[in-house]
Amino acid sequence: MPSVASMTGYAALDGKTLAGTVTAECRSVNSRFLDLTLRLDDALRFTEPAVRERLQKRLTRGKVELRLNLTADASALPASVNEEALRRVLALQETILKLDPQAQELSVAEILELPGIAAAETPDRDKLLQEVLAIVDRTLDEFIAAREREGAALAQVLSGYCDKMSAVVKDVRGAMPQIISQLEGRLTERLTDALADALKEKSTLTKEEVTDRIRQEVTMYAIKMDVDEEMNRLDTHLAEVKRLLAQGGAVGRKLDFMAQEMNREANTLGSKAAAIEMTQASLALKITIDQMREQIQNLE
Repeated sequence: MPSVASMTGYAALDGKTLAGTVTAECRSVNSRFLDLTLRLDDALRFTEPAVRERLQKRLTRGKVELRLNLTADASALPASVNEEALRRVLALQETILKLDPQAQELSVAEILELPGIAAAETPDRDKLLQEVLAIVDRTLDEFIAAREREGAALAQVLSGYCDKMSAVVKDVRGAMPQIISQLEGRLTERLTDALADALKEKSTLTKEEVTDRIRQEVTMYAIKMDVDEEMNRLDTHLAEVKRLLAQGGAVGRKLDFMAQEMNREANTLGSKAAAIEMTQASLALKITIDQMREQIQNLE
């Protein structure tokens, strides 16, 4: 099962190839999409399409930069000498020395640097490509492992935020019966006082009808203030977040959507707040959701 991975990571290693030592360095930061940048040594430029395809298959999101540098070793030294060209150079040198006794003879190193004298074996490009891809694969293994280690740590942080919000939801749900009861009591008292004068005067309403109307108004107000539906949705969203974290893989966008939905429920709770406890709960939820979203932005 794939793990949750961060979009931030780094890895570097090198390996031997036909052309010399290839050093691969891969790093990434956050991005909404997969943004690849390849910086390859000129001698390895022909590998770019295959390397890019490798990265696209194994990575989903992030601003990723991969560098491939080639350091020539003994295998890159000239493997043969163009004898015909060398004879011509030596003959020309001999002619020059006869004409100008002050002239200096060329050293072996200087002769080898002349165009067309020394030739290095051209490595098999197909084999070199496979060697480079093997180094890229090993680098990606370490790179992805680093991102998964950071992702696991972020998953624990997010799970902790979920537990924190679950506790807030539980407290609100437990306090709501008392809050509703207190609101009903205050509203009943105010309505009774407001309608008392009407009962004293000539009115077509009976006391029973007024009492029944007060009961209806209090009931409707209690229904409007009830947040059990919002709390149930929050519980559902929190359970989904934990499921996605356990599922692993590229879940960053899904978690960001869930955070938006949870923020919607927290805002609704705040709009219905008829007691300081509800206001405080709404604020606590929104702060925690904002903290979650900051961490979710780091996930692939």
